[in-house]
Amino acid sequence: MAIAIVILLLVIGSLVFHFTSPWWFTPLASNWGTIDDTIEITFWITGIVFVAVNLFLAYVVYRFRFHKHRRADYEPENKKLENWLFLGTTLGVAAMLAPGLFVWAKFVNVPEDAQQFEALGQQWHWSFRLPGEDGVLGETSAELIDDNNPFGINPDDPTGLDDVLISSNEMHIPVDQPVKVMLRSKDVLHNFAVPQFRVKMDLVPGIVSYLWFTPTRLGRFELLCQELCGMAHYTMRGHIVVDTAEDYQAWLAKQQTFAEILNAPVGDPQLGQQVYASCAACHGAQGEGNEMLNGPRLAGQGARYIERQLGYFKDGVRGRHEKDSYGMQMAAMAAGLSAANIKDVSAYIASLQAPVTVAAAAAASDEGRQLYRNCAYCHGEWGQGKAAQSAPALAGQQPAYFKRQINNFQQQIRGAHQQDIFGRQMLLMSRLLQSEQAVDAVAAYLHALPVVQRGEPLAHMRASAQDGGDLDD
Repeated sequence: MAIAIVILLLVIGSLVFHFTSPWWFTPLASNWGTIDDTIEITFWITGIVFVAVNLFLAYVVYRFRFHKHRRADYEPENKKLENWLFLGTTLGVAAMLAPGLFVWAKFVNVPEDAQQFEALGQQWHWSFRLPGEDGVLGETSAELIDDNNPFGINPDDPTGLDDVLISSNEMHIPVDQPVKVMLRSKDVLHNFAVPQFRVKMDLVPGIVSYLWFTPTRLGRFELLCQELCGMAHYTMRGHIVVDTAEDYQAWLAKQQTFAEILNAPVGDPQLGQQVYASCAACHGAQGEGNEMLNGPRLAGQGARYIERQLGYFKDGVRGRHEKDSYGMQMAAMAAGLSAANIKDVSAYIASLQAPVTVAAAAAASDEGRQLYRNCAYCHGEWGQGKAAQSAPALAGQQPAYFKRQINNFQQQIRGAHQQDIFGRQMLLMSRLLQSEQAVDAVAAYLHALPVVQRGEPLAHMRASAQDGGDLDD
């Protein structure tokens, strides 16, 4: 009797939770309401079966409960019951599958008037490519991917020169216009998913997959990777912004084409040296940093990273939080730099040779070495940084500066701005260091790491590691 009551309460509780639960679908923002319909059909069918089976179970438990004057009757075969179960199961499964087949038939047939763009996934970042005035995306090849050509576009293909490249993880599309998204991966399996649009599809290395949808509501929607693509998988986020036609065209006009990027002027290190004269007081004559003035080490960083950070300071992406006093100083300094100044001084800083750290990696604690393994995916085995992940060099950096930036990320003083795409990843990753002791250990380890000069083979660093300094040990 007690078991029958428990089963009955389980059914009632499940129904109440289902109909009163605050966790439900995100508001629909595309044409794919039919996907919601198929899910609701599945819920109704499985829900009815769940209630029926459990009520029947409760009845059987109660009706045939133990009685010392009753004997069980064993009936191994019941053709009539088996036929009814077979028929009911077949109808139920067909009722669940058939709507999905009709929806899939529409999902794979893209409207002829659909606009097209490419979403390129990599660990752990999104970037996008739009066809130019010719309406055709240029040829790409994995062999052509490098720091200067992250999309792998064939520069000899004229159809690719006018392609519009979006290195940010934010893509804009016009409302009420069908869009076809071509999906390509640079490394491992990823997944393109926007919950409000009810669309998702895998990005498979070596092939181009696709999906399509029509956005029906203005707004900013989070793009997620729903494929386990590595230890930082949960940080691989982007945004799809649905604009009016006028706002979309205004945004599009600000983007650069592949040809413009190829022909973009390169910074002049000699002119940059003159600009850097005002930076040397805090950052050192050779970019070695000045811990007394809280100026971090800059030598050893790539031009792209320096250029991006100076742009962030100038545009208010970084250095505007009231608790970031040193960042506010940098924002004031960057405000007086022109775009040409930023390119020149970035090129000069990138030309500086990082001073060699005297301490060996083995001098740091084993705890710091172990904790740094999570960071090495982006920042490199020896803290040398990785251009592919847009991650700066960390080896030899002052512990005080490193600790301050980690604390800023953890407190959302840095990395919370929507345009700081890599900072938002660090905001999440910084929480892996869950104590001050952990932050101190990693800071000490990074300060003790031998500096990898640009162009120096990592094999040489591994060979010279002493007493377990190699991260692979």
